[in-house]
Amino acid sequence: MIKNTLLISLILFSFFCSAQTTTTSTVSKTPGPLNETSIVRGEDGLVYPYNVWQALMRTGKYSIRSRNTKTEKGEPEYLLVELSVQRRKELSERMPKPRPSDSFKEGEIFKGFKVSDINGNKFDLRANTGKVIVLNFWFINCPPCKAEIPELNELVKDYGENKDVLFLAVALDTKSEIKDFLKTNPYNYNIIDDARFIADKYGVRSYPTHVVIDKTGTIRFSTVGLAFNTVSYIKKSIDEALNTK
Repeated sequence: MIKNTLLISLILFSFFCSAQTTTTSTVSKTPGPLNETSIVRGEDGLVYPYNVWQALMRTGKYSIRSRNTKTEKGEPEYLLVELSVQRRKELSERMPKPRPSDSFKEGEIFKGFKVSDINGNKFDLRANTGKVIVLNFWFINCPPCKAEIPELNELVKDYGENKDVLFLAVALDTKSEIKDFLKTNPYNYNIIDDARFIADKYGVRSYPTHVVIDKTGTIRFSTVGLAFNTVSYIKKSIDEALNTK
């Protein structure tokens, strides 16, 4: 049963690995039997809609396994189960590391920029700030970018009292578009509007792109797209960067 659960989790990992470019969408399709029509039940016995179990799986707190039963039409059914903290840790450690960004090489020194966010806050990243910098390149009409925002908000909350961590969202959209978006989609990063020039500077073409830079200005971690363990790797990298002396 453990092997079966792990197999399905790994399948879902590849399913949730998605990225979008500004010209074409590159979203991996679900291999195997799991797709939009799959019958997935919760431990309460209810059938969960595709978008619901998909969102739950992205949190890394759930797994799916076979129920060893079929519907009247002969379709296999699956069970969505909440994982223990220890089990989540075990699965995360077995998952492949999220795909790195070609624009930000780990171990290289980050060449920063000077900019203001939509609220007028100014940031100068051209010199060593002594902070851990967490960047997210995104745009409003990017499905994986939108899907990960609730998890990113939780990440900001986790470090809310830590003045040594700076979260910046580099957006392609205008200030007015972002303001309208935030009315129904809160996003707690410091958001830089109309920043395609910054994305172009680094050659960013796939979204979302995440980067974690440590206190020395060294790129600690980067990734493109949204995977099962993207946010957990961002958090892990922040913690490691905070301990860099």
